[in-house]
Amino acid sequence: MSRVLNLIKIHARRDLAACAGRARLPLRTICCTSRKRAQESDASSALRKRWKDTADTVIIGGGCVGVSVAYHLAKGGVKDVVLLEKSELTAGSTWHAAGLTTYYHPGINLKKVHYDSIKLYERLEAETGQAVGFHQPGSVRIAATQARVDEMKYQMTRTHWNVTEQHMIGPEKVHELFPLLNVDKVLAGLYTPGDGHIDPYSLTMALAAGARMYGAQIYNPAPVSGLRPTADGKWDVQTPHGTIRANRIVNATGFWAREVGKMIGFDHPTIPVHHQYVVTATVPQVKALEKELPVIRDLEGSYYLRQERDGLLFGPYEKMEKMVLQDSWVRDGVPPGFGKELFESDLDRIMEHVEMAMEMVPVLKEADIINIVSGPITYTPDLLPMVGPHQGARNYWTAIGFGYGVIHAGGIGKFLSDWIRNGEPPYDLIECDTNRYGKWSDVAFLCAKARESYGFNNVVGYPKEERFAGRPTHRQSGVYELLKDKASMGFHAGWEQPHWFYKPGDDTGYKPSFRRTNWFGPVGRECKLVMEKVGVIDLTPFAKFIVKGKDSLKLLDRLFANNMPKVGLTNVSHMLTPSGKVFAEVTITQLAPGEFLLITGSGSEGHDLRWIEAEAADGGHDVDISNVTEDMGVLGIAGPNSRKVLQKLTDEDLSDAAFKFLHCKSIRLAGVPVRAIRISYTGELGWELYIEQKNMATVYQAMMEAGKDEGIDNFGTYAMSSLRLEKGFRGWGAEMNCDTNPLEAGLDYFIKLNKPADFIGKAALQEIKAKGLKRKLSYITLDTDDIDPEGNETVWHNGKVVGNTTSGAYSYSSQQSLAFAYLPPELCSVGQKVEVELLGRKYRAMVIQEPLVLTEPTRTRLQKKAKGKA
Repeated sequence: MSRVLNLIKIHARRDLAACAGRARLPLRTICCTSRKRAQESDASSALRKRWKDTADTVIIGGGCVGVSVAYHLAKGGVKDVVLLEKSELTAGSTWHAAGLTTYYHPGINLKKVHYDSIKLYERLEAETGQAVGFHQPGSVRIAATQARVDEMKYQMTRTHWNVTEQHMIGPEKVHELFPLLNVDKVLAGLYTPGDGHIDPYSLTMALAAGARMYGAQIYNPAPVSGLRPTADGKWDVQTPHGTIRANRIVNATGFWAREVGKMIGFDHPTIPVHHQYVVTATVPQVKALEKELPVIRDLEGSYYLRQERDGLLFGPYEKMEKMVLQDSWVRDGVPPGFGKELFESDLDRIMEHVEMAMEMVPVLKEADIINIVSGPITYTPDLLPMVGPHQGARNYWTAIGFGYGVIHAGGIGKFLSDWIRNGEPPYDLIECDTNRYGKWSDVAFLCAKARESYGFNNVVGYPKEERFAGRPTHRQSGVYELLKDKASMGFHAGWEQPHWFYKPGDDTGYKPSFRRTNWFGPVGRECKLVMEKVGVIDLTPFAKFIVKGKDSLKLLDRLFANNMPKVGLTNVSHMLTPSGKVFAEVTITQLAPGEFLLITGSGSEGHDLRWIEAEAADGGHDVDISNVTEDMGVLGIAGPNSRKVLQKLTDEDLSDAAFKFLHCKSIRLAGVPVRAIRISYTGELGWELYIEQKNMATVYQAMMEAGKDEGIDNFGTYAMSSLRLEKGFRGWGAEMNCDTNPLEAGLDYFIKLNKPADFIGKAALQEIKAKGLKRKLSYITLDTDDIDPEGNETVWHNGKVVGNTTSGAYSYSSQQSLAFAYLPPELCSVGQKVEVELLGRKYRAMVIQEPLVLTEPTRTRLQKKAKGKA
């Protein structure tokens, strides 16, 4: 070990000798091999070609992501695709990347991105004639704790219903695959065949060759100096060589993304992070191997390690207190001329990871280190990229914020190309939506979250995960100060929202687990509260839009598959994609003639607003669309005693006859103006109260005081989720999204195929209905023990994978686990037996009639009907 440490010190001194100081700025180039690459000239580096004045799509940025977008658009038949690179292709983060590729991702949707990338890389050399240096020895994720073993079991059930091959293996198999590994502390491994690594430079050049082959133009050096929108939704892209008029632009500029965004008034929440990896000289034990070692990811050591020729390459992710942000670039911009330079290495930051790597792979102790790479990679607050069209600027698209650009490049290029060509995303990727951030994600938040995301890179990924850096933001509801110390808070689009509330004797705080944990009992208490008495919930994070104007009804009739409600009424409606998938679920109220209030989920704010604005602009509709999300607070009150509580605070008649279900009225509560809608996502008697933020606390405190005799108390989103599932309510992002159509999701009641308006997706739905469904959403109960379904678990029947759950919870009313699941039509009959995989075990499940618990309006109607017969 001392020999290695000495070598590290020698190399660190060499780095220092080549530098003028220790400022956190690029001060040297990489080793001789990479320096040679940096000097190689791309065939089009000098603009020895005709300059195009117009283009269908201009992609800004020539890293692997931008070039992949160009390749896929051109291959897909889009004419006049232009890519502009400010210096050389691969400059920025691509050229120095470690090049890891993996099918694995903890999220469901990004597995598809990884899959598409790897399948492209496998065929790219044959297609373009350009070598890509793709190695596929597989990879093994190491579990050294029981929590890691549970995590791997959790991920296995989320993989079985996907196409990726993945295996959970024991220590012996781990050692067989990686014979140089010390398996003394290894409990299990997650083995993914087909994983590996690729040369980022060669990959980018092959994609560029393919893009040119299919007709795209690549100009470099061609820095963009200005972006000017035109009245018809196009863009004038200004460069030193001239201006290009483009139908759309794609910002794929890596750590220059903020600077390009600022040209049109956006502060994209991206920040460069210092990432280091170490390369060794030839290791005799490695050279003696008959086949290449798989990539190892030591999760407790927080590093990756792979074979590099006859040596090894390993890269750590330091803890958040040690990692380094290049925050000066956020404040002052990227230094002019920066492209293929690196940062000065700092081995002190990663020494604890080096030592853990040497313990896990003992041959490292005798290895000579020949290179230490420290370069910038781009992070967003949550580590996921920002992909798609941006709200607030027509035809401006982003493909930015890639912390793992190499594995994302191929799949994201295809995803964006399909979206651009077909007018809708090919599948659900809401977690990467470019509009999930807003002005609340300021620089302080960005830095805090990026630091946390980097430092937490390899922490155990639990269900219902919460991370606390950078919180709270300025998005605070009018009752946040009253509730913050009483509840376990969740983070929703910048807002703090109570998940569950504490009582004396509760085990408080955030304590994640793959099994039932400290919130299980309290959530049951809150469900009982709402079912038997009355509860209040803060729903302020709901996104809220006002649409009004001469063409408002025409626009909404075009956007939504349901009929629009009359004045004073409310309904649930769905926006569909052209192919008939569910783009959004929205609650719509017509407040006055031609004026509509639209309510959608907190995570869909920018996602839905952009879609609405785009249709308004493209259709030439005379409307005014305003986002009032931060202006308006929302309190929900639900339970059999909710009417009694509210009636004490208003002169308005709240009886069934006077204030019917799905009706809206402007009333006064405790003297405060309130817009009340009789609706509750718990399925119980209830109202949603829309109040100016400044008046929220007044209304809340008045309700809590008025409801003392009725047993009033708070409840959170966990209880609401359990209650909505018991009532059979579908949730957007789970039962319905851009991967599902409303017919298979059981939303027929809300889809008016016979309405006169030609709503988006109508023709596609008519065709789907005529052909018949290939799967249906089913309602199932499970026989479990200390674990409940979350969603995205594999469903089995007779030893075969037949479907997947979409969401799940414990039903406190029936004392059993409950879930929605997509199954083949032949397995959807009530009484059908299946199995659901949870943490490596298959639990018995059965399809039942929905809902498990009738909603309050249904119960009331049946009671009146029964009385009438009597």
